[in-house]
Amino acid sequence: MAAASSTSASPGMLLLLAVVLLLASAGAASGSTLSSTFYDASCPNAYNIVRRVIQVARVSDPRIPASLIRLHFHDCFVQGCDASLLLDDDLPAIQSEKNVPGNENSARGFPVVDVIKAALEIACPGTVSCADILALAAEISVELAGGPRWTVLLGRRDGTPTNIEGANNLPSPFDPLDMLQEKFRNFNLNDTDLVALQGAHTFGRVQCQFTRENCTVGQPQGTLENLDQVTPNVFDNKYYGNLLYGRAQLQSDQVMLSDPAAAVTTAPIVHRFAGNQQYFFRNFAASMIKMGNISPLTGRAGEIRKNCRRINSKGY
Repeated sequence: MAAASSTSASPGMLLLLAVVLLLASAGAASGSTLSSTFYDASCPNAYNIVRRVIQVARVSDPRIPASLIRLHFHDCFVQGCDASLLLDDDLPAIQSEKNVPGNENSARGFPVVDVIKAALEIACPGTVSCADILALAAEISVELAGGPRWTVLLGRRDGTPTNIEGANNLPSPFDPLDMLQEKFRNFNLNDTDLVALQGAHTFGRVQCQFTRENCTVGQPQGTLENLDQVTPNVFDNKYYGNLLYGRAQLQSDQVMLSDPAAAVTTAPIVHRFAGNQQYFFRNFAASMIKMGNISPLTGRAGEIRKNCRRINSKGY
C-alpha cells in the first residue's frame, strides 16, 4: 500500500479505525481478549492453513466460499459467535441447530470445516477454536471471491450448549423489513450493517423454494438458483444493482428498497453501495468485524473443541 498523505486519512480508513476502537473499548469492558495477533505465538500458520483448505475445496465446489460465510452468519446470530451451529445431535443433552428450518438442507460446508480443524489439530493441537475457524473462513472466502479483506479479531472459544429457540429466529428470506431491522438491532447492528451484510448474497446459490418467483412448473423445490444472476461466484456490488432493477432473488433483499419505510432507512444505503463498490467493501468489512464480536466466549469460558461436531467430553 502506498504511503498515506500527511494531510488526513481517507473516510474509509477512519470508518474502520472507529469500528476497531469501538470494539476494543467494548472488549475491555466485558473482559474480551479478541485480538488480531491472538495466535501469532501459539499457531502462527493458522490463517494460511485455513486458506489452503478453502482454496482446494473451492476448486471442486465453487459454492464453498458463500457457504462458509453463511455458517459464520448463522452461528453469530444465535447466542453469539461460539460455533454452536457446528454441533451435531447428541440427544438428549444436545439438540443440533443444523436441523432447524433456517439451516436444514440449507447450511452446508461442514465437511470443509472438519478438514480445516483436522489440519489445525496436526499443526497446533488444542489451540484454534472452531468459532475462530468460522471467522477466518468467512474473511478468506470473501477475499478469494474478489471481495474485501479485513483484519479478523481472534480469541473466541467454543460454546458447549446449543440454542434451538435462537436458531428458530434467524433472519428469514421471507421477513419484512421491520422484522429484519429488529433482528439485527437485537445484536446492536444498525441499518447500514443490515444492508452491508445482506450484500453477502452477491454470491452463492439458493433453493428455488425460497425465491420471490418460487419454483417453476416441474422444478423440484431444492433446485438451486444463483443469488446474483450477473456474477454468481464473484463478491462484488452487482447484488445492489439487481435490487435497483427489482431483480433480487429473495424477498428479504428486495424489501430494502420496496418497503414503504425503506425510503428513509435502507434505500439510500442500497443506492450508495450500488454506485460505489469500494464504499460497499469498506462498510461490509466494518460490519463483519462488528458481527464477529457478538458475545464471544473468551478467557476460561467455553472450551477449544478438538472436534467441531462434539463437545470435548463427548468427542473422544
